[in-house]
Amino acid sequence: MSEPVARSQVSEVPRTRRGVLLGGATVLASAPLWTTLLAPDAAAAVRPASPLDAADAPVTPELTPERVLHLLQAGNQRWIAGRLRHPHQTVARREQVAAGQHPLATVFSCIDSRVPPEIVFDRGVGDLFVVRTAAQTNDGLVQGAVEYGVEESLTPLLVVMGHQRCGAVTFAVETLNAGREAPAHLKDVVDALRPAYEAAKGLPGDQVDNTIRAQIRLTVFQLQHDELLEPYEREGRAQVVGAYYSLDSGAVDFCV
Repeated sequence: MSEPVARSQVSEVPRTRRGVLLGGATVLASAPLWTTLLAPDAAAAVRPASPLDAADAPVTPELTPERVLHLLQAGNQRWIAGRLRHPHQTVARREQVAAGQHPLATVFSCIDSRVPPEIVFDRGVGDLFVVRTAAQTNDGLVQGAVEYGVEESLTPLLVVMGHQRCGAVTFAVETLNAGREAPAHLKDVVDALRPAYEAAKGLPGDQVDNTIRAQIRLTVFQLQHDELLEPYEREGRAQVVGAYYSLDSGAVDFCV
């Protein structure tokens, strides 16, 4: 798997039909970025004296994949510590993004009710494209949704996030171990997870957890080689990263 973030910034990127630059992420004046897009210490330094949430004051930092990853990590640290800021969750923010959106990242994650990306990363309205399926299983329709976030709205970071004790993976492992046929469309979920099951089979440790991590790695690899996304990845204009969420601690590990 590639390095989790681009090591260099792109100095010149051609303008797209959406009017946004993906390397430096120069955004239309009608869709400004906000102080919570800065690192926590920098955000505190520029926080305005206003009755509105400080997250609604405009600034324009560069949104490289590395910077967006830092923002998500900082938000996750606030979640772990129980010090959420709830940025971009005001009426003002709702009104500001009503006419258009420019999210920070696309998150492809599990449907599990305990893993809501906006809370896990302490983000708000208009910050994330979120695609959710059982154990982040993929097909053509889902792939198109993920491609949309990166290609159409030019999110610099695509996060594939699995999680501890995933119910869909547990069901698939138990079904395949027993040689049973899954009912109805659950068979589609089991079939989609079969490659991860096979990749994890025989590894030391917990079989379910090994399968969860294998599913993350296989999905990252698939998206890195997607015909539409690969050029962005190759040029360093966008990055696909894997992540593992701990239900116990609330921590997101980006080194899967």
